Amino acid sequence: MYLVVGLGNPGSKYSLNRHNIGFMACDYWLKSLNGADYREEHKALTKRFKLNDLDVILAKPQTYMNKSGESVISLMNFYKIPKENLLVIHDDIDLPFASMKIHFNRGAGGQNGVKSISQVLGGNEYARLKLGVGRPPHPDFAVSDYVLGNFPKEEMAQMDQYLEAASDAIESFIFDGLTKASTKFNGPVKLT
Repeated sequence: MYLVVGLGNPGSKYSLNRHNIGFMACDYWLKSLNGADYREEHKALTKRFKLNDLDVILAKPQTYMNKSGESVISLMNFYKIPKENLLVIHDDIDLPFASMKIHFNRGAGGQNGVKSISQVLGGNEYARLKLGVGRPPHPDFAVSDYVLGNFPKEEMAQMDQYLEAASDAIESFIFDGLTKASTKFNGPVKLT
């Protein structure tokens, strides 16, 4: 069984924030699979389904970003999911918009949801799909204000292509494994 966790903050006022791209990726992937609605369990909105013959749980923690680990550890313990089958999807300001990076066993890089998950898991030994949202426009712009700001229209116009590539990366992680997925998807997304 695989657990794919998208990070974000619950509530409609956050839905188009840069910080919520993990939630956006989950929603896009589920829609592309013709999935039904989420259900609420373990402090998360979840959807359990089969992808070919593999069991997958898609989760969006509803604890707010800095307590995401509470939901993740609860789901992992309940469903007995090993760390190597966990993929956490989140925003990254050190990557330009429409760039991705899949990696394993790295520090949180200031991402509070990742810090929370690493704390409850006792380390960083799990895979992450980092989705680039770019940096604030100038050094005086607070990072928190930037990530809690909405994507501009220009980026929203390209969002479907970006999230489609993220969906492909998620499936590659599940079917091909971490190494092949990172080789194939690390870098900028080809936008048309």
